[in-house]
Amino acid sequence: MAQIPTTNVTRRHLLLAPILTGVAMALKPWPAFAQSAGKSKLPIGIIGSGREGGAIGSLWVKAGHPVLFSSRHPEELKDFVAGLGPLARAGSVADAIRFGEVMFIAVPYAALPEIGRDFGAALNGKIMLDACNAVASRDGDIAQEIERNGIGVTSQKYLPGTRLVRAFNTMSYMIFAREANRPEPRLAVPIAGDDPEAVRVAQTLVQDAGFDPVVVGKLVDAARFQRGAPGYGQSVTAAELRKTLSLAP
Repeated sequence: MAQIPTTNVTRRHLLLAPILTGVAMALKPWPAFAQSAGKSKLPIGIIGSGREGGAIGSLWVKAGHPVLFSSRHPEELKDFVAGLGPLARAGSVADAIRFGEVMFIAVPYAALPEIGRDFGAALNGKIMLDACNAVASRDGDIAQEIERNGIGVTSQKYLPGTRLVRAFNTMSYMIFAREANRPEPRLAVPIAGDDPEAVRVAQTLVQDAGFDPVVVGKLVDAARFQRGAPGYGQSVTAAELRKTLSLAP
């Protein structure tokens, strides 16, 4: 599955808390950092800097995007971001939202309603790539809602102001880390969203991470590659994935 946390953190640890004063004072202002990182690259904010968020965010850093990895305790990410170089920073969830022109979220699915409540105003209008998967044994009743309504529609319900695109949810972080930027044909990553511009941005970011994007359709169509669906867990090329999902070549 796509979400495997690095430590045994509670939901509270995935949500906001003000960044420690000493850490905040040591960092550049986020807008200045974004501007200095390169005009052609999008600043990306990561909500959930565990194995999945860490792996995908690291690929974007390597592609030249400035990335802010968020945590309740940003100082615990110090060694991780230092190893990625000057394009990587750590901060709170609020910092990540303020920083990112595009957001990437990879947290246990049951955390989404609280994130939507606490950060809804700040997230309004943001492009959000959603890699969260629901696991009944961990996430409870919300997993049943997803089975009834589909994961794309459900994510949009709990993150209503975002321009949501489902992406990077179908494989483990180990596969993404291992297969990124492999020789052609690259590994396929299915995506789905209702906002055409957000989908185009997601396609570019999938390519920048080292994969081939396959647009499956609207958010309702994200059910075709949620956990247990035919498009889930497919470590295949774009042509093979389109064939599996009966998409046009």
